[in-house]
Amino acid sequence: MSDDLLRLTATQAVAELRAGTVSPTELLDASMVRIAAVEPAVNALPTLCEARAREAIRRLPADTGPGWLAGLPIAIKDLTPVAGVRTTYGSMLHADFVPAHSGLTVERLEANGAVVVAKSNTPEFGAGASTFNDVFGATRNPWDTSRGVGGSSGGAAAALATGEVWLAHGSDLGGSLRTPAAFCGVVGLRPSPGRVARGPDGDVFDDAGVEGPMGRTVADTALLLDAMVGRDLRDPLSLDPPDTSFTEAVRTARPPHRVAFSPDLAGFTPVDAEVAAICERAVRSLEALGTEVEAACPDLTGLYDVFHAMRGQVYAGRGQLLDAADRDVVKPEIRWNVEFGERSTGTGLAAARATRARLYHDVVAFLAQRTVLAFPGAIVPAPPVTTRYLEELDGHRFPTYIDWVQVTFLSTVVSCPAIVVPAGFTNTGLPVGLQLLGPPRGEATVLAVAALIEQQLGLNTLPIDPRGSG
Repeated sequence: MSDDLLRLTATQAVAELRAGTVSPTELLDASMVRIAAVEPAVNALPTLCEARAREAIRRLPADTGPGWLAGLPIAIKDLTPVAGVRTTYGSMLHADFVPAHSGLTVERLEANGAVVVAKSNTPEFGAGASTFNDVFGATRNPWDTSRGVGGSSGGAAAALATGEVWLAHGSDLGGSLRTPAAFCGVVGLRPSPGRVARGPDGDVFDDAGVEGPMGRTVADTALLLDAMVGRDLRDPLSLDPPDTSFTEAVRTARPPHRVAFSPDLAGFTPVDAEVAAICERAVRSLEALGTEVEAACPDLTGLYDVFHAMRGQVYAGRGQLLDAADRDVVKPEIRWNVEFGERSTGTGLAAARATRARLYHDVVAFLAQRTVLAFPGAIVPAPPVTTRYLEELDGHRFPTYIDWVQVTFLSTVVSCPAIVVPAGFTNTGLPVGLQLLGPPRGEATVLAVAALIEQQLGLNTLPIDPRGSG
């Protein structure tokens, strides 16, 4: 029975919960058994909160709206507080921190019937695209445990791929929902700023970082997004829910007339040749539905510098929370990013904002003629778990620790939603993800196109048991 429950998609599991044919306790029991079985191999969910979850089941709300999860177990990334549960941010500075209140996203999810069972592993303060830290160690890729999972929502992606939970929460500043999805063969969606209310702690006016959903399928990801969205006055950027649910947008998906594909964003980043070929085959699967796939990309001049200016501003703010002793404790990549941000000038930030505005208008005009822009979710398959960050690809050296995921920068800079959907596998069996960028607040658009690609490819074999190399 436990194995049968694990193989249910989140959408199927919630349908069973709503019908009363499966209970939340049965799903929680199955989740805890699976966690015990696979955690030694992957280290995805280092902090469990089983007793809290069982108490939450006794207090489940009775709502039945489109975002109601009806008692489904989920994981919350260890950057977002869960009241009464150890929340470390992946840092020794907070190794024993237990928050008194939850983040806004957790509040909304629990109000919509989610049952939090665990915190998922993340790099220190979410910095970097490799999930390791001094508190819990590294998370390993279930497709090949000698490989990493990306970051910073790496624990979430591995937990989904192995069936420890049916849905997982994550966050994304520079690809943190999308890179792990590409490496682990799951779906990750970076929503538009404001689509998911954040806070109440931290910079509530920051539009670079967002929280969002991950799932094993596109429909599951839409279901979790429906459970996350809504206005909250404690987040000044937050938006009202859409009139039509994201679940319905996926259910009624229709083939787009035209989509664009660029394997390297017109030379913006190097990309492994096998990855590029797999992504092109995936997007061209839409041609069988009558969609025109066009080789095209907007002008992205200035994108690199704008992203680093935005990221530097975020880290300069974080640096104000670190005293000299703290800076000696955090990893060197964080120190570098804080110092980079502190060197920024008002004139430089103003110039970056002007370039950002131009990029936004250029992308909006480009997408007015095409439904989405498709490109790789990551430029390489998952690297070895010991890789802090990729320093070079095909003779191109990356100047900073975050540049090897610069294929994710565009969505952040232009505030447009982007989704990564499984596209195929390399010759060595590692997952590859295709990224789709949609128009502003166009989550329904990218979900619908991703669902069509998912249907065309028929790749979903999750969950899997962790596999050793070779």
